Amino acid sequence: MAVTLLQNYNELKEKLAQHERVMLFKHSLTCPISSGAKEAYENYSSETETPMFMLNIQESREFSNKVAEEFGVKHESPQVLLFNGDKVTWNTSHWHIKEGALAKADQ
Repeated sequence: MAVTLLQNYNELKEKLAQHERVMLFKHSLTCPISSGAKEAYENYSSETETPMFMLNIQESREFSNKVAEEFGVKHESPQVLLFNGDKVTWNTSHWHIKEGALAKADQ
């Protein structure tokens, strides 16, 4: 499944209403760690049926902050959040964003 770029919080809420489970990648356009994490996230997207979304921190800072606030997960970037329903059930960040970790969380 391809990774879809989201622009705002309302788009995320729509996706959460449409799908039982989704992943969201918070990507920093200026961080080299985030670049490697993005590659792992995109690679994993071809292995899963879970809808996968992304936001660019620099372009959507308000959106990113709202996600942290609404779901009670401290903001980090890069960061991956796994939503089941309207709750974050798993998250990881930085060097821990690897295809194997995503697959294990997504079981």
